[in-house]
Amino acid sequence: MALVKPATHLEIQYDRQIAYWLFFCAAVIFGMILLGGVTRLTNSGLSMVDWKPLMGVVPPMSEADWQHMFYKYQQFPEYQKINMGMSLEEFKSIFMYEYLHRVLGRLIGVIFTVPFLIFLFTKRIKAGLTPKLVLMLLGGGFQGLLGWYMVKSGLVDKPDVSQYRLTAHLGAAVLIYSFILWTAFGLVSTKTKQPIALGRFAYTLSGLIFLMILSGGLVAGTKAGFAYPTWPLMGDSFIPAGLYSMAPAWLSAFEDITTIQFNHRIFAYVIVALVLTFAAKTLKADIQGPARTGVFLLIGLMLLQVILGISTLIFYVPVPVAAAHQVGAVALLSASLFVSHCFSNSAAHNAVQPN
Repeated sequence: MALVKPATHLEIQYDRQIAYWLFFCAAVIFGMILLGGVTRLTNSGLSMVDWKPLMGVVPPMSEADWQHMFYKYQQFPEYQKINMGMSLEEFKSIFMYEYLHRVLGRLIGVIFTVPFLIFLFTKRIKAGLTPKLVLMLLGGGFQGLLGWYMVKSGLVDKPDVSQYRLTAHLGAAVLIYSFILWTAFGLVSTKTKQPIALGRFAYTLSGLIFLMILSGGLVAGTKAGFAYPTWPLMGDSFIPAGLYSMAPAWLSAFEDITTIQFNHRIFAYVIVALVLTFAAKTLKADIQGPARTGVFLLIGLMLLQVILGISTLIFYVPVPVAAAHQVGAVALLSASLFVSHCFSNSAAHNAVQPN
């Protein structure tokens, strides 16, 4: 078996610098996901009716600029069918949410690109890491285009964005965030011996949490959360009438609000059961160190997310609670990824047997 040259003190220092930068980028993206949720929940996402990647950084600076922006908004269906009679001051409030969301997206580009170039030209990036960082950069650019593609779907006769495009936009943001976080974990973590079977369980759990986030995107895109503001029943029963009633039946999972909300609830119940099972297995195996800490964090975030989810329903989707529920899912995924990474190191460690 080939010997691996141990990293020098300087290489370890460079890895930590890059990891801390990536953690900061992930934190800003986390904030971006939160702001995106608030923008959606306040119905602000269609207030900017054009996309100017460079000039769009400058907000309206005068009353005439604001009147011009408001005039452009008035030409589109959201104003004509939903917000007819809205005042300029009311328009300013929804405009600023969408404006800040777009500006933060551009800021993330700067926060990522400038340090990346510095690390690259000072040769601080270790072999194999540069392609991952380039992929993150390209993913960020794609996410910006996907955001505008989503907004365009609502600037038509029906002033609602496509639930498919909204879910894709949210899913892409979470994927980029997860990739950055996973890469950062790899730069600062150390190998430990842990059961490989628990590692596979952790990976599965992370994948299911991501799918639950996509399910939440469909709930948000169709406003299915408003359909049944009760828990644990949906209306008068646990299993409501009319599930999968569309033709073909599978289409109901994406377009029928009853089915969409029901599926999201079932996803949540499955995640709760799996997190508790995983925690029990981990504690029974007497796992120690960061993995054990991560499991307790996973349990705590899961319980918080359950409370936020139920509160979002029964209080009829209040903006602060619903926004917290959206980023709570991302926080839960973060904890799951952390635990998964703890076991990924152990899996790699245990897979190599001495000759």
